[in-house]
Amino acid sequence: FLLTSLPAHYIKMVASGTPLGLFGFGVTCILLNFANAGISEPTLSNLVMAHAIFFGGIAQFVAGMWEFAAGNLFPATAFSSYGAFWIS
Repeated sequence: FLLTSLPAHYIKMVASGTPLGLFGFGVTCILLNFANAGISEPTLSNLVMAHAIFFGGIAQFVAGMWEFAAGNLFPATAFSSYGAFWIS
């Protein structure tokens, strides 16, 4: 199954998952950097873990699959691999 075998109108209907993937990556990294630098409260570690698993992991993985459906293979690879990293 090749992406080029899909009709052109189908590929144009799929929106870009890049904003979701970049936002998930940015927010998760900022929260983790705040925790590592000691800027945030120690009790916020649960918030950092929740964002890392759900927003950094699942949302980025979904954004990668979304980009794959749109035919953009580099963002699909990048977001899927970062999403899998944050899920693990």
